[in-house]
Amino acid sequence: MTDLGFLSDLNAQQREAVTYGDGPLLVVAGAGSGKTRTLAYRVAHLISRGVAPERIMLLTFTRRAAREMLSRAASVLGDKNAAVTAEVWGGTFHATANRLLRIYGKALNLAPEFTIMDQSDAEDMIEVIRHRCIEKQNKGRFPRKGTLLGIYSRRMNSGEDLATIVKTWYPWCERWMEECKQIFREYVTLKQQRSILDYDDLLVYWKYLVTESDAARQIADRFDHVLVDEYQDTNRLQADILLAMRRTKKNIMVVGDDAQSIYSFRAATVRNMLDFPSLFPGTHTVLLEHNYRSSEAILATTNAVIAQAKNRFSKTLYSTRGGCDAPRIITCTDEAGEAVTVVDKVLAHLTEGIALRDQAVLFRAGSYSAALELELMKREIPFHKWGGLKFLEAAHVKDFIAIVRLLENPRDEISWFRVLQLFDGVGPAGAAKIYRHLETKAFEAGALDDAPVTTRIQRALHPLARLFSRFGDGREALGAQLDNVQQVYLPLLEKKYDNFQPRRNDIEHVIGLASAYRSRSRFLVEITLDPPGSTSDFAGAPSREEDYLVLSTIHSAKGCEWDVVYLIHAADGCLPSDMSTGDDESVEEELRLAYVAMTRAKDQLYVTWPMRFYSRPQGFSDAHVYGQRSRFFSSAVLSTMVQENAPGTTIDDAIKDFERPVDVSDRLRGMWD
Repeated sequence: MTDLGFLSDLNAQQREAVTYGDGPLLVVAGAGSGKTRTLAYRVAHLISRGVAPERIMLLTFTRRAAREMLSRAASVLGDKNAAVTAEVWGGTFHATANRLLRIYGKALNLAPEFTIMDQSDAEDMIEVIRHRCIEKQNKGRFPRKGTLLGIYSRRMNSGEDLATIVKTWYPWCERWMEECKQIFREYVTLKQQRSILDYDDLLVYWKYLVTESDAARQIADRFDHVLVDEYQDTNRLQADILLAMRRTKKNIMVVGDDAQSIYSFRAATVRNMLDFPSLFPGTHTVLLEHNYRSSEAILATTNAVIAQAKNRFSKTLYSTRGGCDAPRIITCTDEAGEAVTVVDKVLAHLTEGIALRDQAVLFRAGSYSAALELELMKREIPFHKWGGLKFLEAAHVKDFIAIVRLLENPRDEISWFRVLQLFDGVGPAGAAKIYRHLETKAFEAGALDDAPVTTRIQRALHPLARLFSRFGDGREALGAQLDNVQQVYLPLLEKKYDNFQPRRNDIEHVIGLASAYRSRSRFLVEITLDPPGSTSDFAGAPSREEDYLVLSTIHSAKGCEWDVVYLIHAADGCLPSDMSTGDDESVEEELRLAYVAMTRAKDQLYVTWPMRFYSRPQGFSDAHVYGQRSRFFSSAVLSTMVQENAPGTTIDDAIKDFERPVDVSDRLRGMWD
């Protein structure tokens, strides 16, 4: 297919972005405006122009997004070009960092056999250090492992100093500053001794690789073009990496929507996008404003919502899709009444032919759906709630992966502590004793057989020792290695956990997933950097016969779309969250959250809010507080919506809206003039 052929699929603004020449390019892509298509076609256009695919870097936030874009690029070039687009350096920031460090790690004195630990393992390592610190210090309310890792991670990613981070995000930890520093020093030292990197290390090492190492110029020259998706979700560290990558070659294209920047809790900052033109002088900016998802009526409302943002790129989304009702904002008496109202609407649309799977209920925090879940169960309506425990966070799956990690890196102390305590009679002290023994033996394959434990425990450990002797070098096929790991682990699984068969099935899923990888190292890297969310990830797309309503936090819903969307708990204190109203910047991010939720809707949008919130179950008490509608629904926003009360809702005169309210506060101030 010729250039002209596939470019005709694009609108004028998309075509401008896709065919732009050399130099920095900022694409401000509004919700539903076709940013994925634009990036995919940009890759195809560059290749058709003669740019070698291996000299193109495409950075995304999920591996799935990278696969989709490269698959689309291959399609527009002709399916036979799939092998060509596969040569593009496409993947997540962390996966790309891993790939570069495997090649250039020696420039940073990094051992080539380093392993990567996930967040849970990082927390476990910090917990070991924290436990020692607490034992010695015997302090009061010392920060938990998750909090400590959060502080550490923000320090690595944001560029802020530790004192500022603690004061702003973790003020209750200020008294522990020196202890935190001590823990973080030990954490860094322990990782280096064990040749282990965590997620943050991947990016930190990448930054040093392209800013200070002898390989910096070579890496920068290796890529003619760098393309970045979801740029509004990048943090300061990622922005610094990109700036260093493009010091000499200025060809960088970033695509994002400042109005959808909602991940400050991960140290992402909308400033990266707003400041891009000043960081890259000569930036050409393209606005994608044609929304292909939502109706004109919905966009009228969402445009009015985001217009309240003070710091943003000015854009107005438009649609050619008419014929849909205006969004509705519904006042409900309380949370139970809100749940009944939403379920009634869901069933009404189901009767009209809109499947449950094409409808979604969104909320700011997972706890806000409690009353709704009860109502759905009462009426026997199937639903899936997004979030919760990830597949690789299940204890038995982590056990299995820990054994595989030890085959790859026998110095991995955290994995040893996890695996050894699966055996009867081995506790934390025994695991530490065995680990010290292995350390003195330089982790030789047969060192487990003469560990300083009882004869009974030695016999129990022997299958594990045989496993390391046979598969430690990683030469045999990965499938054979994992089958043997399974043989060692299943007796331990049966003793330690209930529901043996479903858990065994999960282990089978892991082994099945590994069939796509040639090496143990590659498998461990991929399953750590881009883990499946649940066992359903192994099964592909759900059957069209399955039908269930989606309940989701707004953060989890980003990037998705449904025919009908219900945004619930749209009351002040819930949206914006009362924990995020301390400054203008936080409130503005909450506004963007509301915008993201509402722009998920294609045809119908409902916003509901309860006037009363009960402090305990109604059956025991009538203690409640009154709420008020979210401040984000200003008069300008409300003018684009239909306002109604839920059936049976009784509005007390004291909180009813009146056309001409008397400003008593103004009268009282006037008494002192």
